[in-house]
Formats: sequence, C-alpha cells, structure tokens
Amino acid sequence: MPLVQTRGAASAQGFGEFAQVTAVNYIEDVFSCFLYTGTGATQTITNNIDLSTKGGLVWFKPRDTGNNHNLIDSARGLNKFLISNDTAAQGTTGAGYGVASFNTTGFSLDPPWTSSTNTTSTSYVSWTFRKQPKFFDVVTYTGTGSNTTIAHSLGSVPGSIIVKRTDTTAAWAVYHRSLANTEYLVLNSTAAKATGATWWNSTTPTSAVFSVGTDASVNDSGGTYVAYLFAHDAGGFGLTGTDNVISCGSFTTDGSGNATVNLGYEPQWIVRKITATAGNWVLSDTMRGLLASGDPTILNPNSSAVETTDTFININSTGFLAVGLAASRAFIYIAIRRGPMKVPTLGTSVFAPLARTGSGTNPTVVTTGTNPDLLMSFPRTANPSAYGTVFFDKLRGVSQFLQSANTNAEATTSGTFCLQSFLNTGFQTGADFVQGYLNYSGATYAQYAMTRAPSFFDEVCYTGTGADPQTVSHNLGVAPELMIFKARDVAAGWRFWGGNMAITEYLALSETSAVVTGSTFFGSTLPTSTSFYVGSGLSVAARTIVAYLFATCAGVSKVGTYTGTAAAQTINCGFTAGSRFVLIKRTDSTGDWYVWDSARGIIAGDDPYLLLNSTAAEVTNTDYIDTANAGFEISSTAPAAINASAGTFIFLAIA
Repeated sequence: MPLVQTRGAASAQGFGEFAQVTAVNYIEDVFSCFLYTGTGATQTITNNIDLSTKGGLVWFKPRDTGNNHNLIDSARGLNKFLISNDTAAQGTTGAGYGVASFNTTGFSLDPPWTSSTNTTSTSYVSWTFRKQPKFFDVVTYTGTGSNTTIAHSLGSVPGSIIVKRTDTTAAWAVYHRSLANTEYLVLNSTAAKATGATWWNSTTPTSAVFSVGTDASVNDSGGTYVAYLFAHDAGGFGLTGTDNVISCGSFTTDGSGNATVNLGYEPQWIVRKITATAGNWVLSDTMRGLLASGDPTILNPNSSAVETTDTFININSTGFLAVGLAASRAFIYIAIRRGPMKVPTLGTSVFAPLARTGSGTNPTVVTTGTNPDLLMSFPRTANPSAYGTVFFDKLRGVSQFLQSANTNAEATTSGTFCLQSFLNTGFQTGADFVQGYLNYSGATYAQYAMTRAPSFFDEVCYTGTGADPQTVSHNLGVAPELMIFKARDVAAGWRFWGGNMAITEYLALSETSAVVTGSTFFGSTLPTSTSFYVGSGLSVAARTIVAYLFATCAGVSKVGTYTGTAAAQTINCGFTAGSRFVLIKRTDSTGDWYVWDSARGIIAGDDPYLLLNSTAAEVTNTDYIDTANAGFEISSTAPAAINASAGTFIFLAIA
C-alpha cells in the first residue's frame, strides 16, 4: 500500500504530562443562541447548556410577533419573569405554564403563560447565559436604602451590570465600564446616558463587589432586585485559560458613521447603544443573520417590535465593522465570541450528508443533527436546476449563493423559494419551485451540512486591500491545509490550494485543468495557524471574497494526497468507521472534481458520484471507490482521473 501524504493535524486535548488537570471552559458550554418554533405544548430545548446545576439566565423573544422580551433566571425561580422593554415588576406564571425546568442540557417549556415563550407556530429566539466566572453571573439582593456593596461571583471586574427591581415598577439600570461611574443607561428606554451619583454610588465595581447608591431603581429599602453581570476581556477560556469570550467596550464613529472594532475574535452576539443621544438598543446574532456584509437582522431590547433588518454592523474574523451609523457619535456594546472553541472528535458533530427528495412545501424544515454554517446542495439529476452545486452559508447570509460549476458572482434568491434560515439542528427552506436548488418537488438532492470548528473547517469573508501580500486572519486554530477562494461581487474563477501543492500553485474549482503556477494568488507565503496570505489576484482593492478553509482533524477529517497505482489501494485517513464524504481531484493532469458520500452510498459495489465542476446528473453505475474503516479504498476499476499510475491526487475525506 502506498504512503498517503498529508500535512498538519489537530492536536489532542492533552495526553500524559500535558493532560489537562483543571476544567477547560469553552463558550459553547456557557452561551447559546437557539431558534425554535412554539408548540403550545410541552417541549424541550436542547442547547447543551447546563442550567440545572450551574444556573443562569434565559432571555426569550418572539421574532415574528410584537410581543415582549421575557427574562427568566435560576436565582429568582422558573415561574418569575421580567420584561426588558417594560418597567413592570416581575410577573408570576401559573402552575404548568412557562418554563417547566432548567436542565443539564438546556430547558423545557410548558404551554405559554404569556405569548413570549411557546405560543403555537410562533418563531422564537432564546439566548442562554450560564453562570461562569469571567463570563456571567446572576445576583439577587434586598435594598437597604443606603449606599452599599453587593457581592458577586463573576471572578473579574464586571464590564457591564444590568439591575432590575423585581417587587415593583422601576427602570432597568445599566452600568457600563465605558461610561463614568456616575453615569447610567436605561435598558427599557431609548434615552441617552444620564448622570446620577445615587445609582452606582460613584464607585467602580471590583472583582468581588459592585456598589449601589440610594436611587430606588437600584437600592430602595426593602426592595428586591436582580443583577446580571457581564465580564470584560477576562480570559478564563480555551485550553490555556487565557482566551476572552465576552467584551464590553465602546467605539466612536468617524464623519461617515463608520468604525472598526477589534475584539481579537469573531463575535456571534452583539448588543449596542448610542450614548450621548437618544436611540434604540440594538441586538443581533449570527443565528438570525449577523453577517459579514449586508443587513443584519435585529431586535430591540427596549421594544416588543418584531425583528427587522439593520444596515449598521458587519462581523469579521477579529471583530466587527460599524457602517453608516450616526456620524461622530459614541456607542457602547457587549459582544460574545463565536463558538465552538472545542476541537471536534466526531465527524457526526460537524458534518452531515443528506440524500433527500424535495417536497416543494413552504416552509420545509430539514434536520441534520448539526448546527450548520455551510450548506452545499447538489441536484442529482440535470433538472430542475441547471446550476449544479450551490453553496449557501451563514456568514454571507441565507439569500446569497455561489455555484461551483461556473465563475459567476454571488447571486441572490428569495427565501420564499429557497433557503430561509440556518437552524441549530438543520435548516429551513422554501418551496423552491423556481431554480430548484434545494427543495423542488420530487427532485433528488445530495446535500452537505458543515459546521465551523477548530482544526476542521473555517470560513472567512474579507475585502481586498490591493496589498501584495494581504494578511487575512482566520479562526481555524491550525494552519489550513486546503483553501478555496471565490470572489463574491464579480465573475471570477474559484481558486483552490492544498495538499502538497507549492504555495505558488493553484487549481480552479470550476475547471478540469491540472495545477497551474500563479504566484499572484497566495502571496507566495504558506498559511499559519492564525493567518493566510493573498497576493494581487485575491487582494483586488474593494473586491469581496469568501475563503473556505479545511485541515486534518484527528478522527474527523483528512486532507491528503496519494499517488495513483492503476490498481486497488487503501487511503488511510486515520478513521475507524470509514469516510462519509470523499472529494478527489487529479493535480498533475486534467480531471474532474469527484464527490462521493455515504448518504447516497459508499459501498463495496457501485457508488454514485457527482462533480463539483459540472451541472451534469450524478453517475450511478460505476465502482470507483469502496469502503475501508481507516478511510476509503480506490478500486481497481477507477479511471485515470482518480488512479492513473504515477498520477498525483489531492483529497478531502470526512469521517
């Protein structure tokens, strides 16, 4: 059996003398944005956050109806709710209504007491904050009417504190580190920042306590209160315990209303507020459409209004851009890091292949069992779609797609007809009776849902600067071994690099050509664990480009190369139960981009394949690859495009 070459691998979490002896914290263990549809009956939301033993807060908002935000936390009890857009005292649900339980993997809902948690057919978003030092804490206290301090367990100096009186009407008081300790904001109001020494006692909080003055909103004698505390750049996460996952900061726009904010990570949740003048609180997240470019989907914590779109915040691999806000104005924000941070150990947690038949129904929910960031859809017949494989992804937005069989610019489609939403366990599509990309009635599809995760897969959207080379940050956590680039705003070729190719070489995803030398594309510099480099061909000023990055992740994925033998050979990927996805391309000569998957069949007999570079229907009567527990086998009947003697080939396999 020939040697199979590859580069890099995900390192283990720790073995022997390097094994972790203390708990390792990740953002996916303490925060979740989860979308669901109300049933009007008991249902369980599994977001893998332990609220039962750790405690925390769940914040609910109906997305498509003008009903209230509801906040329910472990400190006050499951039958107590507060409304962020109202000054009302906490309400009490009746027995058997509202939130039924906080669980070790999420929470359960009973029939709704109000319309804000589980009304039949209503779309909801829930944001779960688990108590965790250096991230979030919940504290309840009774007011004294005198200046006092309140102990907390945040384990770091709070970056922001939200206080609400629970026994009677009162404003939601907001402390933020970017304001003076004599200033405050009001969560249920559009009002500008105000000065009031009696709110925080003109005292900055510490890692052990925060201070309240004598204002009734924060410290009336005998009044009852809840405080939500958010950390700021406190570390405490990741393998080294030094990674930040939450930031409470500020920015000031320039004369055009623009600003660049460097968080040091890609965010998934941002709430912001203009401070010196009146304006809404604005909350966005990546599940509902916080994008690399384009209009994010927003809700306003101070309003019961349905979600709408905004034009002001776009995210990137290191933070976010404010675009077209009020000119020369200061804003505060709270931002939370995108997950997952853990290196996956199972392919099934980050990749799902589907073989399905379109229903033509609007809407259709497709369950993948994963939280996908990228959806690739192959029509298996030449009709109804003449576009071949389409790429949809969360970062670019559900209405934007690219086609791997041509060089077209990014195109837009309506959610009525096509992809409508990425869900926590799959995706939702429309009737799709126009183009037939995803759900045309009776059409058959091969569809692949991929989740961004360290050492496996990452996506970066960037804008060219014209620099040669231009340095672009990524969050793959290891050096990419396979990179795919596509210009979004203009028609231009797909560019592919990986395997044992020189950094001055590339392949074209929509073509059959062999490796081409082109030093203008990758800056003649190998990628690192934090950055990749693009030359003038991929750094055209103002051009928007998407990059898909893959690496070898032990037991999950393999990027590698092999040499053809014209005879059967096994490609060892280090797997234990075989490959569920295989992509192969010949590099030394012409050849198609072949794709197989276990949903359609990787078996000992005939295995149907599709081509990334073609709109042709799948081929079903060939036996070019076979199963092998360690990876996959190239069969003796494979043609030169897959197994030419002495030919060189690159592959991506996913377990």
